[in-house]
Amino acid sequence: MNCNDKQLFYLNAIRHTTNKPIEIYLFIDPLCPECWALEPALKKLQMEYGQYFTIKHVVSGCLANINLTKKHHAASMAKVWETTANRSGMSCDGTIWIENPIASPYIASVAIKAAELQGRRAGIKYLRKLQEVLFLEKQDITNVSVLKECAKSVNLDIKEFSRDLKSESATKALQCDMKITKEMDVSEIPSLVFFNENIEAEGIKVSGYHSYDVYVEILQDMIGASLNPADLPSLEEFLMQFSFVATKEIAVVYNTTEPIVEKEMKKLLIQQKVEKVPVKYGTFWRYIGN
Repeated sequence: MNCNDKQLFYLNAIRHTTNKPIEIYLFIDPLCPECWALEPALKKLQMEYGQYFTIKHVVSGCLANINLTKKHHAASMAKVWETTANRSGMSCDGTIWIENPIASPYIASVAIKAAELQGRRAGIKYLRKLQEVLFLEKQDITNVSVLKECAKSVNLDIKEFSRDLKSESATKALQCDMKITKEMDVSEIPSLVFFNENIEAEGIKVSGYHSYDVYVEILQDMIGASLNPADLPSLEEFLMQFSFVATKEIAVVYNTTEPIVEKEMKKLLIQQKVEKVPVKYGTFWRYIGN
């Protein structure tokens, strides 16, 4: 799991200066269902221990050269999505691979970097929106009109986004991410690499999807002291912050069961503060306020 010296030198050279002691490189791919499945744990980690770390998303491009339209591969992808949804509780509808298979994620990856040119938070919101329309609505995120609609829905500057989508800046940013992926020898998505403030120390790479406790343990080991979790916000404050979340995400963040979450959400539904969005596996909730 430890990174070698060459990889450490490369990553430390591009790390951003931050007041937080830990920096996490999160390697993702917009078509990866395991990245989507990781969302509940990431939200909980950010809510409880976000004061200790920052996250840099790295678009891996690992799927960019795969011919995703081959029938046997499409059927395999559909099965992986359905299996991931059943195991993780984060719904993703694999029938898109049978009905309208995606040819290549390249343009979607460029779009994420184009969104990031409007700020790190803008890029994170945009990535989440892409995941929602892909995994829940079966929209083709290689379609430029879909990419622009997603940008509009998260309040990006559409003219700037449309220009950046074709720009050398977004392309170079994606190429940089691919270079980081290669230097870190990342072959499995998602992967997280943890670095502390000591630039001489080795980073810790965790490949694949793991339980929440694994990430907390790594944070604690790298900081070298007990962690103090922040107080969680009220349920309504959480919904206000994230706008659109799964029952599964709420259950993980608040360390409770999905039936209990459903009961609490029904109260907010009666108060017309949320709307219920049934999906293939489970339920999502959209916050609409008073």
